[in-house]
Amino acid sequence: MNSTASVLVLTMLLAAGAAHAQLYKWVGPDGKITYSDVPPPKTAKQVEQKDIASAAGGASAAGLPYELAQAVRNHPVTLYTGDKCEPCEEARSYLKQRGVPFAEKTVTTNDDIARLKQAVSESRLPAVTIGRDKHTGFESGAWGATLSAAGYPQTSTLPKTYRQPAAEAAAPKAKIEKAAQRGQASANGAETPATSAPPAVGNAPPGFRF
Repeated sequence: MNSTASVLVLTMLLAAGAAHAQLYKWVGPDGKITYSDVPPPKTAKQVEQKDIASAAGGASAAGLPYELAQAVRNHPVTLYTGDKCEPCEEARSYLKQRGVPFAEKTVTTNDDIARLKQAVSESRLPAVTIGRDKHTGFESGAWGATLSAAGYPQTSTLPKTYRQPAAEAAAPKAKIEKAAQRGQASANGAETPATSAPPAVGNAPPGFRF
């Protein structure tokens, strides 16, 4: 599958209903690895399953009521917070009370700040992106209006079993170190060996890792 087709497949998968928000990986009897949004046959081995939205770094839409799931898929919410930041606490509490699934990115290092500026063009906290819309500084009226326009319900409809994803750094250290290693190798005139992806059939998004 070429890269253009793979991107189209991933887009279709992300737009699918909550019941189809899973991607499966398994090994067939012939040893071939298969990726699909359809559950594998009983003869499959080494079956792995991952939620597509979670794998992409966002909140999962799986198992959510239809209206909320649509909003999560079409206008994902990412909250940027910092330590000892009272407005950040207020923003986090507001999203939770309204029942908005969101990915939280913490900003503590210079690399995190750079990622924040890339996302919202400012370094002010808290900050939020709601689909393509962005706000810096918490103001419930403005945030609420954007959430409503994006299709999020006025009051929480989250299932009792829902669990908010754990916060993670805006610029994860592992990615930074890997980029630094590539830069060092380039400076030394060495090429970083490419990592070969396993053969896959079905609808495997490019770069998707289990």
